[in-house]
Amino acid sequence: MVSGRPAAHERVLNERVAGVDEAGRGPLAGPVCAAAVILDPACIPSGIADSKLLAAARREQLAVEIKTSAIAWAVSFVDVAEIDRINILQASLLAMRHAVAALAVEPALALIDGNRCPDRLRCRSQAVVGGDRTELSIAAASILAKVARDDEMRRLDQCHPGYGFAQHKGYGTKAHLEALDRLGVCIEHRRSFAPVRARLQQGAPLEESGGSADLVVPAR
Repeated sequence: MVSGRPAAHERVLNERVAGVDEAGRGPLAGPVCAAAVILDPACIPSGIADSKLLAAARREQLAVEIKTSAIAWAVSFVDVAEIDRINILQASLLAMRHAVAALAVEPALALIDGNRCPDRLRCRSQAVVGGDRTELSIAAASILAKVARDDEMRRLDQCHPGYGFAQHKGYGTKAHLEALDRLGVCIEHRRSFAPVRARLQQGAPLEESGGSADLVVPAR
């Protein structure tokens, strides 16, 4: 597990390293989100860890601290239409590429969580399997991506009431599947995902109000 000191790859580099991670590959609804973070080695918030291991309140607190102390950070969303067009893997890689491109400070190296790197990055890149548990910068990115996506799902819950997006964040919970059966498929559902596709094939109604667009949020 990461701790409050630079991890293996980051200790040996005298250069700016961006950690990159995504949130939202598995849900049936909503965008996929990626974040890129260049931590300041002299000012790293205590308690950074894989976002999945943190309580929501702690993630939100750390997100504020990371944004305040980082050399640079950026968040990028890829929307449902693009996910359905190019598939969720490619959409995740695209969101990562957009997040790195949006950094106000150019990194020398991007550490990418997982076993694949986005193409056409403006810097060198290295895939790190399980990187959100071994690399501080990737763990920081996982926190920013998760918090940003959760915020977006709460917003979408207001646009599409009844599905429970604020609670399950688009994942295929029992409550979500029951809402799909009751309300039909809305514009924020991923039609390429099997549970949604099956309901469309069965003639489920369409709820077509609202929607979201691609968004890149550069900051520093």
